[in-house]
Amino acid sequence: MAEPTDYEPPKIWTWDKESGGRFANINRPIAGPTHDRDLPVGRHPLQLYSLGTPNGVKVTVMLEELLAAGHGGAEYDAWLIRINEGDQFSSGFVAANPNSKIPALVDRSGAEPIRVFESGAILIYLAEKFGAFLPTDPARRAETLSWLMWQMGSAPFLGGGFGHFYAYAPFKQEYPINRYAMEVKRQLDVLDRRLADNEYVAGADYTVADMAIWPWYGLLAKGLAYDAGEFLQVQDYKHVQRWTDQVAARPAVKRGRMVNRVMGDPASQLHERHDASDFDLRTQDKLEAAGAAE
Repeated sequence: MAEPTDYEPPKIWTWDKESGGRFANINRPIAGPTHDRDLPVGRHPLQLYSLGTPNGVKVTVMLEELLAAGHGGAEYDAWLIRINEGDQFSSGFVAANPNSKIPALVDRSGAEPIRVFESGAILIYLAEKFGAFLPTDPARRAETLSWLMWQMGSAPFLGGGFGHFYAYAPFKQEYPINRYAMEVKRQLDVLDRRLADNEYVAGADYTVADMAIWPWYGLLAKGLAYDAGEFLQVQDYKHVQRWTDQVAARPAVKRGRMVNRVMGDPASQLHERHDASDFDLRTQDKLEAAGAAE
């Protein structure tokens, strides 16, 4: 596709599916299901339907942190939603999340199932349900929620803005790449300045704010997002680097990053998680080895 030089928007916009680039097959201008399919339900109170993207990792890290902290009621089944195959447009998934985006959580611990969608909402719901990782002191709670919402508002500039135009668009364009690179570097600077004086994002304690921000900006800081580490000179953000390493070293974070992951080393991929033993027994490398031996 040739890069357009002068584009004049038409009077009325119409959908050109072929112009959507790498994700054209899953993007559309309407909502609702495309096919009937119920969501699977496992044996645990919490049912997660997700994929190991940054927004999905937020929730699996939270669940693994809750379990590590002794909250047995946080046991969960994690079901893989392959967005490149349109799983998010099934009737069952749309019932769990009318926005057709991962992650979606269904809490079946009560008399009636409770659906929760949007990753930030899921983090708050779980934090309040188990009384963990969200301070109750008004000032500390406000600081934590402010940083959580900072991530929710900022990440679209990183993913849908910079990531799309730098890594996924059908052709490179200077203006959008420069525009969003500037904004992402500003965000990294905001975070770096905050972490210069604080061990964690919201202060002295590890909270849902860290769980939300780390999968986006921590992985970016290590050059693991969009292959853009050198372009953005991420090594210059020393305090973000320190915090990234500190969070990454947590065992629950290591486990959470594996769940619903479908890329990278097969040993790091746990496509579905239904029991704590799955991390030792059902990673993709072990499943592939077992299949080859049959």
